[in-house]
Amino acid sequence: MTAHTASHELAQVNIARLRAPLDSPRLKDFVDALDEVNGDADTADGFVWRLQSGTGNATDVAVFGDDWLIVNMSVWRDTGALTAYMYQGRHREMLARRREWFERLQEAVTALWWVPAGHRPTVAEAEARLLRLRTDGPTPYAFTLRTSFPPPGRTDGLADGVAGAGQPIG
Repeated sequence: MTAHTASHELAQVNIARLRAPLDSPRLKDFVDALDEVNGDADTADGFVWRLQSGTGNATDVAVFGDDWLIVNMSVWRDTGALTAYMYQGRHREMLARRREWFERLQEAVTALWWVPAGHRPTVAEAEARLLRLRTDGPTPYAFTLRTSFPPPGRTDGLADGVAGAGQPIG
């Protein structure tokens, strides 16, 4: 763990509305790839934790009381580690096909926030962060990869040494 994030880790939540039931032929490729994609995350540099039920994934974890929504929640060392995982290998392949499996939602579906090292966020916490992002836009309470904020206690204005606080990354 790098020195500047030793006291905090990056939590992320991502929700998606299914286009069909998980056991349908339309979602077969998605469901079949889940274990491998999650395994890649589990061994990725900077990975800390991910939400999972007894199934090994979180597809049966309720979010916003909507049976058609699925949730992915994880904790990472920093935004750089999360980004590196998201845009490579099998996860990148899954992202490229997401419109086949999930509806395009108008509101924000992904939120990031800093948590004290060792904290494991709850779904209720993630829902609150996502709702706040939808109403207030990116703030230190809930932000995006595009507009990131530094962990609490950082005074140099850099979020993971990539961009200024509140400034677009990339």
